Amino acid sequence: MTDKAKVYLAVDLGASSGRVVAGLLREDRISLQEVYRFENGPVVVNGRMVWDLLAQWTHIQKGLQAAAAQFGDQIVSVGVDTWGVDFGLLGRGGELLGNPYHYRDRRTAGMFDKAFQIVPRDQIFAETGLQFMEFNSLYQLLAMKLADSPLLDVAERLLMVPDLFHWLLTGEVANEFTDVSTTQLYNPVTGDWSWKLIEQFGFPKHIFGPIVAPGTSLGPVQDHVAEATDLRGVQVVLPGSHDTASAVMAVPASGVVGAAPDWCYISSGTWSLMGVESPRPVVTDTCRELNFTNEGGVEGTTRLLKNIAGLWLLQECRRMWNQAGNEFDWSYLVQAAEGADPLVSLINPDDPSLVAPKDMTAQIQTLCRNSGQPVPEEPGPMVRCILESLALRYRMVLGWLRELTGASIETIHIVGGGTQNRLLCQMAADACNCRVLAGPIEATAIGNVMVQATTAGDVAGIAEARELIRRSFAVDEFTPRSSGAWQDAFGRFRQLTGQSSG
Repeated sequence: MTDKAKVYLAVDLGASSGRVVAGLLREDRISLQEVYRFENGPVVVNGRMVWDLLAQWTHIQKGLQAAAAQFGDQIVSVGVDTWGVDFGLLGRGGELLGNPYHYRDRRTAGMFDKAFQIVPRDQIFAETGLQFMEFNSLYQLLAMKLADSPLLDVAERLLMVPDLFHWLLTGEVANEFTDVSTTQLYNPVTGDWSWKLIEQFGFPKHIFGPIVAPGTSLGPVQDHVAEATDLRGVQVVLPGSHDTASAVMAVPASGVVGAAPDWCYISSGTWSLMGVESPRPVVTDTCRELNFTNEGGVEGTTRLLKNIAGLWLLQECRRMWNQAGNEFDWSYLVQAAEGADPLVSLINPDDPSLVAPKDMTAQIQTLCRNSGQPVPEEPGPMVRCILESLALRYRMVLGWLRELTGASIETIHIVGGGTQNRLLCQMAADACNCRVLAGPIEATAIGNVMVQATTAGDVAGIAEARELIRRSFAVDEFTPRSSGAWQDAFGRFRQLTGQSSG
């Protein structure tokens, strides 16, 4: 490799924003450069919440054009990652049958009861090993079927959201493994669609195509896309197209993939996704009872994880304070929390009442009042309550991970935007009595880029990719302190949540 960097483009599309990021790879370093960013979000049409796929595609093309203008023939390939579960349908001749529904659309409300009348809950889990969330693709499809949607009658293929963008780029239809694994229609044991569930629910079998692995090259961008973006001859390579799969790919851990895990990860942002990289799925009664999930990872691994409410709790509180005219920035809130008394009031961050309250601060105060704890009135105690409760939830999930895997997990890798909250990282170390390694921040885009580089032959595989990431990005270490106080607090937290853990 010459001094001139090879460039891999990651289209990283999130629920509130999207961006095109260039990964510049030299012999022993990788660096990132954001080329283009745009706002993203749902559009309500006749009471239905959908994604504006055409607007997203227009922005993606603008971002690719900007990258081409900056990096030219240095660009090797491009890949797209997004959130999971949502999908679109193609009709005959490759016609897009409407915009994909947004996972927060209310059409899936009540679908659990209807689904379990057709196939019992334990049988669905035995087939898929996936956690139960009402917006999973299975329940979206069931809602369409029960509403007698005409789209299912004329659909030829189902494509997940990142699959749709890869199709727009190349004209090729492919269902990428990691995103398929979020549908609750994938069997992690057989490594294929759950044809049993598809038949039991009466979904048209022909819309579910062959599943392809991350790292697969779909070929170059189509001629008309090359004309619009100046990306001539650039390959389209499937990353771990579910964004969490890409983020976990970028965890700067050492060791052999597939060995018994001595580390776990938290992909920290609006949500906290906490789990281990497992060589095989864990489909057991205990896993089902704890509502863990088995999702696909890069190089055939399984991401055994649990969704935990994340910094959205704090984001919503800040939004309410700012609406009241306070304009608190993040540094002020963290500093205020540092000055507040420790471990005074705790909440279960995954309490159902915190999913979408009109006023997050008021709801947290209600939970504290109802549990007989001091009510946090000022920002400092409120932020401290949120962060300490998240840290204790991490400890609870860590105990369950040890139980599910039989492994001694002594290191927690935190990646994503939440790594910038150093107070939460220290609290995680204290609560879990574990070493915490925080970074990199841009894990999703890094993981996307590294899969592309592996496909191109510039990186030998996930182990070498992680070594390269360790050399290229700063990682902060946090060691536990004050473990006795946190041990006492964990006892209170267990009583508060009505749950147990090692």
